[in-house]
Formats: sequence, C-alpha cells, structure tokens
Amino acid sequence: MLILVTGGSGSGKSAFAESVVMGLKTRPNLYIATMYPFDEECHRRIARHRLMRRDKGFETFECYTGLKDAKIPSSGTTLLECMSNLTANEMYQENGSGDACVQEILKGIHHVLSHTEHLVIVTNEIFSDGIEYDPETTRYQQYLGEMNCELAKLADVVVEVVYSIPLVKKGTLEGIVSL
Repeated sequence: MLILVTGGSGSGKSAFAESVVMGLKTRPNLYIATMYPFDEECHRRIARHRLMRRDKGFETFECYTGLKDAKIPSSGTTLLECMSNLTANEMYQENGSGDACVQEILKGIHHVLSHTEHLVIVTNEIFSDGIEYDPETTRYQQYLGEMNCELAKLADVVVEVVYSIPLVKKGTLEGIVSL
C-alpha cells in the first residue's frame, strides 16, 4: 500500500505519518531520511525528528539523491520523509538529476515499493500562500507539484494534515489509525 501524507510546515504531518506506520503493525520499519544536513537549522530539525521516532523501532536510512539506485533494506513499512527535500536535493546537489528530477524520483519510489510492503511518503503543501516567487523557486514548486500529483495518482490513500487534523482525500485509513 502507498500512502501519501501532505500538509503545510508545522501541520503535524510527520507525527501523523509516524502514527500511520505504527498502525500498520508491520516490521521492520525503515525511515528514509532525505534532509541534507547543510546547516545548523537542518541539524536541529533532524535531531527533533529523530527524537520523535526514537522509541518507534525505525531503522534510519539516509538518502539525499539517487533513490532509484539506493541499496534499500527490505522492510515491512517504509516512511520516506520528505519529498520537498528530495526534490531540492535532486535539483541542486552536484550528484542530483537536475531537470530530470521528477522522473528520477518516481523511479526511486518504484524501487522503494519493490522492497517494502507499505510505503508512507511525506510531502509539503507549498502552493497556497499566493506569493509570486523568483523563477528558480517557481521551477522548484513546479517540479514538487508535478511530483505530488503523480504520487497522488499512484497512492492508495492520500491524506492532508491541517492543524494536526488528518483529512482523507483518497482511500481510507480505517483500521490503521483513528482519525
């Protein structure tokens, strides 16, 4: 099963995604971390997320680019967090795929799906602020939006988390997590 969890910054989507993984009750649980620790802010966010999942039995696998070629351990459930970081990494890191990031990441998603029973993907809703951005940021938004649309098509379940409230947009989480 593929479950896509989206929401704005600070919406509670990470905590919700982890509760979905716990509700699936498959083991082992793999956490694919995509945030590249390039500054102190990133290190703080990574530490906060590690603390959130400390006692949840996740094995962490760091993957900043090249998901399609990653030596991913097989798992019962994999949590991939998050698409906005992975997209930026693929676009801008030296070993990233640049303008081919959407296709390359989708190949990576299929690669991960072949190694896990369930895949929960966290992504960001960055399109609602109504602000006009510079062309490079707009290009990033375009790629992330395209990626999110493709993932939503593939997903069995799509959930948007708003103010820590999960709103199911596609499929059902009945019997997995209480809403």
